[in-house]
Amino acid sequence: MTDTTDVLIVGAGPTGLTLACDLARRGVRHRLVDAADGGFPGSRAKGVQPRTLEVFDDLGLLDDIVDHSRTYPLLGIHVGPVTLPWRMMGRHKVTEDVPHPETRLIPQYDTDACLRRRLAELGGRVEYGTRLTSLVDHGDGVAATVTGPDGERTIRARFVVGADGGASTVRVQADIPFVGQTDESDKMIVADVLVDGLARNRWHIWPRNGGRFLALCPLPGEKFQLMLRLKPGETPDRDPAAISRLVHEASGRAGLRVREVFWSSIFRPNVRLVERYRAGNAFLAGDAAHVHPPAGAQGLNTGVQDAYNLGWKLAQVLAGAPQALLDSYEAERRPVAARVLGLSSDLYQKIGDRPLAAATRGDEERQLKLNYRDSPLTHQDTTDTTVQAGDRAPNARYRDTNGHTGTLFDRFRGPHFTLLAIGDTATDASRWPTTGAKLHVVEIPADAASSLTTIYGVTGPTQILVRPDGYIAHIATANRATALTRSAQTLAPPSIG
Repeated sequence: MTDTTDVLIVGAGPTGLTLACDLARRGVRHRLVDAADGGFPGSRAKGVQPRTLEVFDDLGLLDDIVDHSRTYPLLGIHVGPVTLPWRMMGRHKVTEDVPHPETRLIPQYDTDACLRRRLAELGGRVEYGTRLTSLVDHGDGVAATVTGPDGERTIRARFVVGADGGASTVRVQADIPFVGQTDESDKMIVADVLVDGLARNRWHIWPRNGGRFLALCPLPGEKFQLMLRLKPGETPDRDPAAISRLVHEASGRAGLRVREVFWSSIFRPNVRLVERYRAGNAFLAGDAAHVHPPAGAQGLNTGVQDAYNLGWKLAQVLAGAPQALLDSYEAERRPVAARVLGLSSDLYQKIGDRPLAAATRGDEERQLKLNYRDSPLTHQDTTDTTVQAGDRAPNARYRDTNGHTGTLFDRFRGPHFTLLAIGDTATDASRWPTTGAKLHVVEIPADAASSLTTIYGVTGPTQILVRPDGYIAHIATANRATALTRSAQTLAPPSIG
């Protein structure tokens, strides 16, 4: 049996689900398959950063994420009989430009469930129990052999995206090297547990008791996430009784007892990055492209933003945009992954050497300042603005020429491009192609853009083109029509007529 689709997504974790949601809202035919029998059962990744919250806002699932999450609690650093309170990350107030400033604590199984619910609302679904066994690229598309509940079948797709984790079958089939190392001598038990004798108002950490690092983080609901770094050479044992004994030894607290273990895994520091993100019609995203130590809440967020970067580009190329648009995926996302790998590796190393330094988070982890300034898609004719082409487009209040008021994030929300025409800037958007993602124009008089011009640092008539993923494609103050034409030729299908 042979099926056809436009995009085959392999792997239904946060990365694959995000991509499926984005393609579904764009009307792109896709299939999402996963070898597992159901959703991932563990917490593993548990931090959703502010930039990812903005992605989820755009995709329509932010309220669900917030309902199933909480802000991070204070740490309680246990040193002998003393418990030191410690704030891992500073509190951030809601501001006009950053409406979702706090990192949210949510176990991965709930993040996945929120994404699956949104995908179902958009008409999509996950095909569980369906394993990719082979992949052949024919130049004009791929032929994927999968084995599932109905036996073996072939799926022909224009593109395939491997979001299937660190052991990615897509990566292996596409013959893309996964460069880096795994430290087999350093092992950590990660588990979801119920604990008796421990308050839920702190993320409890025992830095070095008994030669082990122990952390118990209260998840929303009743569970704790356990992270227990073993001694060098110690054999990991995931039997519930063994886990309870190790926790008792590492904490030194007689009244602390692990009552139930729901899920557990053995983690080894794995720091790897693919040599390339694309091989022909095959693309990699998330852990299939980069794997991180579990510090800093970076892995899931980086994977989600991989998908968010790739989704609109796939849709545009399927609609007729230049193939070179897909090459920008690696150009933009690989440098981000390399930087994040360094950040999370440094934080993980500090767990053993400088635990208080490891328990401190700054602005970089929030991922609001990640940018694509060096992207081939980015251009501008001025350096006078506060934001630069390639930056995240911040939120701001505005009033347009029709007297309508609102926020930019409300105008950005959806699968379209947005052109901000600020001040006396005659705008002819008629040459923007009618196929592919539409162009929404927001005309804003100079006297009605006070907070917007302050946030963006605009000092005169300016046009700012914002991509569907919320990053600025171009800033033009002079040859505005030429800049828009250039962006259309790069980012969209050709105009007809």
